[in-house]
Amino acid sequence: MSSGIFYFMPSKQQFNHQDFLKTVSHQPGVYRMYDHKDVVIYVGKAKDLHKRLSSYFRKTVDREKTRVLVTHIANIDVTVTHSETEALVLEHTYIKRYQPRYNVSLRDDKSYPYILLTDHEHPQLMSIRSKNKRKGQYFGPYPSGSAVRESLHLMQKLFPVRQCEDSYYQNRSRPCLQFQLKRCLGPCVKMDNPDEYKQQVELAALFLKGKNTDVINELVIKMELASQALDFEAAARYRDQIQALRTIQEQQYVTSDLGEMDVIGFAFKNGIACVHLLFVRAGKVFGSRSYFPKVPANTDNSEVIQAFLLQYYLNKETQQAIPKEVLLTELPEEHELIESSLSQLAERRIKLTNPKRGDRSKFLRLALTNAETALTTKLATKSTVLNRFKELEKVLNFNGKIQRMECFDISHTGGEQTVASCVVFNRDGPNKTDYRHFNISGITGGDDYAAMAQALERRFKKVTEVDKIPDILFIDGGKGQMTQAEQVLTQFADNFISKRPMIIGIAKGVTRKAGLETLILSGALDNVADTEFYLPSDSPALHLVQHIRDESHRFAITGHRARRNKVKRTSALENIPGVGPKRRQVLLKFMGGLQQLRRASREEIAKIPGISIDLAEKIYDSLHQ
Repeated sequence: MSSGIFYFMPSKQQFNHQDFLKTVSHQPGVYRMYDHKDVVIYVGKAKDLHKRLSSYFRKTVDREKTRVLVTHIANIDVTVTHSETEALVLEHTYIKRYQPRYNVSLRDDKSYPYILLTDHEHPQLMSIRSKNKRKGQYFGPYPSGSAVRESLHLMQKLFPVRQCEDSYYQNRSRPCLQFQLKRCLGPCVKMDNPDEYKQQVELAALFLKGKNTDVINELVIKMELASQALDFEAAARYRDQIQALRTIQEQQYVTSDLGEMDVIGFAFKNGIACVHLLFVRAGKVFGSRSYFPKVPANTDNSEVIQAFLLQYYLNKETQQAIPKEVLLTELPEEHELIESSLSQLAERRIKLTNPKRGDRSKFLRLALTNAETALTTKLATKSTVLNRFKELEKVLNFNGKIQRMECFDISHTGGEQTVASCVVFNRDGPNKTDYRHFNISGITGGDDYAAMAQALERRFKKVTEVDKIPDILFIDGGKGQMTQAEQVLTQFADNFISKRPMIIGIAKGVTRKAGLETLILSGALDNVADTEFYLPSDSPALHLVQHIRDESHRFAITGHRARRNKVKRTSALENIPGVGPKRRQVLLKFMGGLQQLRRASREEIAKIPGISIDLAEKIYDSLHQ
């Protein structure tokens, strides 16, 4: 890949496309379009860069989206690639990095979980995110962690194979509760029949591959043999396994002649797109998930589907799990290029198909139905949120529309590991990409006022974009916390010349019951008295306020717990200057542990090899602060 041309035009001047196009080659590559603020607004790829970029500047352009895009172009950056496949990969990388306004964007970097049957003398069934991280048999991917947990819970009832970690397994001296519940054969201790564990592992693997019938047939044979040997207790266990498996088989829609495939249903309405993905492995639906990509106005359905395919399957977490076949309710324009590119990346044949008949079409109709249902639910939720925004505008006599709201909350335990949260709502609801945590330091423990002041100062100190300034700033607390917000906004008044937030405090009241909150409208910035008011418990406006308050509370607690757990996992020696990993190891080994080190005097610490008197002083002081 080689860097190409960068053509720059002075700010707020019309882009001179004639001069620019003279320098563009006919090679494949990727182009980035910038606006007058030097922000990437569109990323595209082309087999022939010159032809593709020329099409934007024709006298007659059919697509409204293209016409609007061209009016915002200030400069263009071109990167030449060796092939069109390489251009596809680079385009995905740029879209993920810049999140351009005019590109369809799938904001999902999540890895997908698998079930792993470990390569061990007594294999373990476990959930794992990264494939090939450990040796063993992988089954999946599953759409979510909950789907894996549900499958593992089911497996534990069907097959008595251990699910405990190796460290737990190695240190057992007697069987655990799972053995008593007959959900594990107890390989951690001596088993009466070691071969039985191996057989159960093999049956579990067959079940995860979707070969339920083979598992049942195998168990029927074992039941008959046990019965003939007059081992009626073992025969009864096999009978119970068979009954449980048949019940599950009746509940699952299985088509054994179908292999691995992803089934993608697409629905679009009122400017919102939904892509529903069914995971089918060994003819069995492992689970499903709905995606709602960001779609610019006047975007074709084909472009949305194509963008989803590229951004989903070029993600390093999902790239390794591309199935042999992808079923689509609508094939994108460049499906042949996408198919060959994915095949090249996966190093095996990948097919994109749109079946009209047979079992595959049934899966496709199922995916389409799920996409339409998820979209209907999303639109209903969006409509509810929008109505609540309108109701809040009426209650506050707000001049114009509320586009952005932020809420701050503080969380700590006895003043330790204080964390502030900032959550953001727009007219679609929570905007989680703009959520922020603030780790608070340098204040007296438990001083919520100082914590609030520090968080607000860090948030509004360098506000440059008007779109990032909230119309309403909610403070979870009473007048004390509100005063901090008023002082911070006054301190950085120069940042709010074009737009100044309305400050509202949310006081829980004496009973602290939902629906009885006192709302305090700040008047300090306008040199008038604060106004306290209440809203009826059935008010949609109050429900919106409660929603953003509860979300900020939840997010603050999440951040605090994460910080607290990190401190628990961190050794007290890690923050001492001059004490690296090797010295920590020597200290703990020589003294016999951290507790013994805490009890040691300065002189005793100084006797440890490699520890000077000065360093011993530092260690002692740090451990006894």
